[in-house]
Amino acid sequence: MESTNLNIRTDKEVKAAAERIFAELGLNMTTAVNLFLRQAIRENGIPFSLKLDVPNDTTASAIEEGRRLARDGSVRGYTDMEALKAALR
Repeated sequence: MESTNLNIRTDKEVKAAAERIFAELGLNMTTAVNLFLRQAIRENGIPFSLKLDVPNDTTASAIEEGRRLARDGSVRGYTDMEALKAALR
């Protein structure tokens, strides 16, 4: 099989951390990248689950508060910006 070069860019810290992990596994960067590529071919896609970030605690609390307020019939709502601005004055 003929080989070719693959050039990628990454942060120095990411590379160093990955190299430490691979070394503990007895792998070098080339072997690890080749493992990833072969697994992607076998699975016909990224060989791990891709998910959106989970909101942090502050954001999750704000979302829950918004949902709670939306369900609370005693909380005044506004249907247009002018009414909201008038209430804020």
